[in-house]
Amino acid sequence: MKAIRLPANQPPRFYRGGAAIAALRGTEPVEYGPEDWVASCTTLYGETVAGLSALPDGRWLRDAVRADPEHWLGPGRGADPALLVKLLDAGQRLPVHCHPSDGFAKAHLDSRYGKTEAWIVVGTTGPSPTVHIGFREDRDEGTVADWVAAQDTGALLGALNEVAVRPGDAVFVPAGVPHAIGAGVFIVELQQPTDLSIMLEWKGFLDSEAAGHLGLGYPAALGCVDRSGYAGRLDELVRRPDGGEVVDLFGPAAEGFFRAQRLAIRSAEVELEPGYAVLVVLSGAGQLTTGDGEMLALAKGDTVVVPYAAGSTTIGGELVAIRCAPPGVAGG
Repeated sequence: MKAIRLPANQPPRFYRGGAAIAALRGTEPVEYGPEDWVASCTTLYGETVAGLSALPDGRWLRDAVRADPEHWLGPGRGADPALLVKLLDAGQRLPVHCHPSDGFAKAHLDSRYGKTEAWIVVGTTGPSPTVHIGFREDRDEGTVADWVAAQDTGALLGALNEVAVRPGDAVFVPAGVPHAIGAGVFIVELQQPTDLSIMLEWKGFLDSEAAGHLGLGYPAALGCVDRSGYAGRLDELVRRPDGGEVVDLFGPAAEGFFRAQRLAIRSAEVELEPGYAVLVVLSGAGQLTTGDGEMLALAKGDTVVVPYAAGSTTIGGELVAIRCAPPGVAGG
């Protein structure tokens, strides 16, 4: 098959969640399974295979891409999709944390990638679903270090912008920007392909302080934190895209990292250009047809990886889906 439906892939995590993933997929909830790593060629931090997605023939998707990169990614794109897609269901508030930039990761963590990410809110529960993102005002290095040393949750959360969210919102989270997802927020997440996090808040979530700074020690690790204020420029981070059949969700700021489109198919088929993509079907049913006429049925909860070799694809039926792609592949 040139377009491949993938099962759930929920490695254990340190926080609760997963009910919304189960409801979307029509499966049983997984205890401490708040993340579904979709079409993943990325492992959990410090692991060798945990987190990787398996193909129906038993191979890791990562190994299949490396064996035939042109089939999967197209000519001249190497053997790395440069993308990780997740379904993330926050059953509790996540800790305040941030992620290193490419430069910081290369200099300190021997990694080609940092972790810029973005969220598409696809569901919410509870009376006040919120995310906390970016300091409200500029903060000096010493103040942030003191909050972290004291594990002052009130100060850390209180210093961030609290943003009420609803389904359809798109939130861009550049590397370094501190953030926390609130309980009851269900997202499709796009990110650079690493599992690198600096936990400004670790107490009550992790077993020890050492697990929060990736072995760097906090004096060095906090060098990756963006301490600038975002209160007057939240529109750089939070978007509420208009409706439409094919909508670009993140705009130019994210293009160097990944791209995402919301597809709302109601009548005529929509044709999409060739390119590696990950499809998450949120509602409805339809079909995906590849360039050579091969057809794959689509239904709510399906997650599908589409290689470059599928050619120009068309999607028809009545459905809503998110199409995720590496930089320079999917266009609005």
